[in-house]
Amino acid sequence: MAQKKHYIIGTAGHIDHGKSTLVEALTGTDPDRLPEERARGMTIDLGFAHLDVPDPDDGALVCSLGVVDVPGHADFVKNMVAGVGSIDLALIIVAADDRWMPQTEEHVQIIQYLGVKRAVVALTKSDLLEDPSDAILGVQEQLSGTVFEDAPIVPVSAIGGDGLDDLRSAIAIALRDVEPSPNLGKPRLHVDRAFSPKGVGTVVTGTLTGGVLEKGDAAILQPSGEKTSIRNLQSHSANVETAHPGMRTAVNLTDVGVAKQERKQVRRGDIVTLANLGETSRVLDVFMERSEREIPGQPASSKPIKNGQRVRWHHGGASHSARVYFYATKAMMPGQSGLAQLRFDQPVFAFYGDGYVIRDWPKTSSLAGGIVLDTAPSEGGFRSNAQTTFLKSRSAAPMNLETVVGSLLERDRAVTKEGLLRQSPFSAVAIAAVVDALAESGEMEAAGSWLVHREWWAAVMHEVAQIIKGYHQSHPDQGGLSLRDLRAQVEARLPAPSLFEVLVDALCANTFRKIGSAVRHVDHRPTLPPELRAAGDRILRDLKKEPLEPPNPKELAPTPNDQQALRFLMETGEVIDLGDKCALLSDAFDTAKDLVVAFMKANEKATVSELRQTIGTTRRILMPILDRLDKQGVTVRSGDFRMLSRSNLRQQGA
Repeated sequence: MAQKKHYIIGTAGHIDHGKSTLVEALTGTDPDRLPEERARGMTIDLGFAHLDVPDPDDGALVCSLGVVDVPGHADFVKNMVAGVGSIDLALIIVAADDRWMPQTEEHVQIIQYLGVKRAVVALTKSDLLEDPSDAILGVQEQLSGTVFEDAPIVPVSAIGGDGLDDLRSAIAIALRDVEPSPNLGKPRLHVDRAFSPKGVGTVVTGTLTGGVLEKGDAAILQPSGEKTSIRNLQSHSANVETAHPGMRTAVNLTDVGVAKQERKQVRRGDIVTLANLGETSRVLDVFMERSEREIPGQPASSKPIKNGQRVRWHHGGASHSARVYFYATKAMMPGQSGLAQLRFDQPVFAFYGDGYVIRDWPKTSSLAGGIVLDTAPSEGGFRSNAQTTFLKSRSAAPMNLETVVGSLLERDRAVTKEGLLRQSPFSAVAIAAVVDALAESGEMEAAGSWLVHREWWAAVMHEVAQIIKGYHQSHPDQGGLSLRDLRAQVEARLPAPSLFEVLVDALCANTFRKIGSAVRHVDHRPTLPPELRAAGDRILRDLKKEPLEPPNPKELAPTPNDQQALRFLMETGEVIDLGDKCALLSDAFDTAKDLVVAFMKANEKATVSELRQTIGTTRRILMPILDRLDKQGVTVRSGDFRMLSRSNLRQQGA
């Protein structure tokens, strides 16, 4: 049985160079589906076909190709861009008798901006020339300096059929080492068609990337955020239960209509995806580059793009209005590249690493392109040193995952595990592996549900420790620094308010402790103010005389000074407050607790009388002790008996 690999190829080239005719000759499908296209003899919108191409050296390997045919006329470049956003290979069409033309140049620039790395050139109408050598040489000269300069050039005649088998073989060979679109667990289908067949409802088509979609899935339409679900799936007119990455996919959606028909609408440019894969934004930070080559007949292609200039941003099948602002210059000339920020009139939905194309506002020229570097830049970060460094790091190695994660930690210092690179072309498994590697190398560490830059985290921990120790020195009579006051002093240093609790927990895992609503160093021992020391000393002496038969609190602290000293001893933990009738030294309480636990382990349960005799105290003292042990989960009451709680039994290993 043949092994199939799914790929998408897209045509590119000037009008009347025979793109649609060649696609029909290769696939048997006329991609011109609109009556107007057939009447005018020109492609206006996207056309689609399917082709299986066996590997010429191994018939068991088959490339299952979704073919996207694009219009070549200058008036329909927007439609062209919508068709080539997710292709694995470009089929560049050049007519042998017409050679390289303006739309050929524009299309080649566009597919380079979108990150397409492979191409095959079909030299159509080659039967019109006795010798196509000069035409081949001309194409090679035009491709020189592009990523396609080594692309095979195959003379073909769509009418006579000459060269079609060679073209199929060239396509298969060019795709031989290309890995099919991976399953990242992040499916996105950029809608390039939306229509409503009678009796079916709303259907959208596109190329599925990043993950699988299954029949019955709950889905989201971005950037609107509309909820929908998948009623049915097709690929190349065949029903499927699951659509895989790299497939041309038709999706039958529920609860939405085609734009201009219903309030909940879907149109070309929307994205079918799943929930929790990211958020929309009105601002993107990007890497932008411009070809040094002018597009004939497009004066704007040789003029500067200026700061604040309104442009059209093409991404997938969408076209959005935006203004461009550069990080390090006031304008970008042809042949230049750099960092920029795009500010949109409406929310957009993009992933890190997505390719895009910039066209001028009047829709007459293609100007630039590049990749998305930050899908949610902070409002105050534009042109800051931190953001500039962050973007430069990413633009230097945009698909190096270790660099991408490292740049994020270097800028933000702390990120949540759950949200780390959720809106990116990297799988959860790959991200986790890089996180482990960075943790092992000492660059980051886990802190609760966060990942933190290790050096920064250590510095913050040290700073907070010094704040607490400084408070102990200036307030030796206090049990600790209140968490509220500590938060007020350190929260500005943290990327998010919720990181404060994580910070306190990390401190208390080492040499600090939380005491109620305060935190203190483990070695800190509060000292009574001079005016209360005599009262405190007397109270401690009275409690030590008969530790399990102490005076009641009123007898222990009859004066206001005595009462203030007793409260201090309770706050510091030296004395345990057991209510109005009893106060014990903490050591005495621990002794009583140990005796109760030992008796119950030996006898399973005990009455109050048995425990009173075991401890050697009165009921006045015993009952508050037992109530506290019940609240602590050490003991439980059952009628007239008490026994150890299950959790305490597990702790004791019983």
